[in-house]
Amino acid sequence: MDLILWRHAEAEEAAAHQPDAKRRLTARGEKQSRQMAKWLKERLPRRVRVLVSPASRTRQTAHALELPFEIEPKIDTGADVAHLLAAAGWPDAEGAVVLVGHQPTLGQLAALLLSGEETDWTIKKGAVWWFSNRTRGGGGQTVLKAVANPEMV
Repeated sequence: MDLILWRHAEAEEAAAHQPDAKRRLTARGEKQSRQMAKWLKERLPRRVRVLVSPASRTRQTAHALELPFEIEPKIDTGADVAHLLAAAGWPDAEGAVVLVGHQPTLGQLAALLLSGEETDWTIKKGAVWWFSNRTRGGGGQTVLKAVANPEMV
């Protein structure tokens, strides 16, 4: 299984009168989304599920990929790492799953997968962390396949 964590791109600052879930991407964020979507589309396997937080900024980010996606409340802003893992079906789902979500949960999940501890790591806005699960010597292994951010692609 491949698990791809994609943090939403740059969004508007929170305003006192606007709910957090309604924040939209900035012009820069839209550009970041297009850059990462192009990079991803060139590399994604044929069998992929895209799960997106209900927030406007994550839906806009995922829209740049031009693939069908599912709105998944389990990965919204208040989610925890267990919710993300359950939504993705890690490590046993078939194919690849892209989670388009938020900090700090995406960073905490990346930390757990790489270090075994759920700590506060930061994933840059618009960036992708791509993990793979494989079996070697009778045990499961987590492999970090790629880390890319919009400025790199």
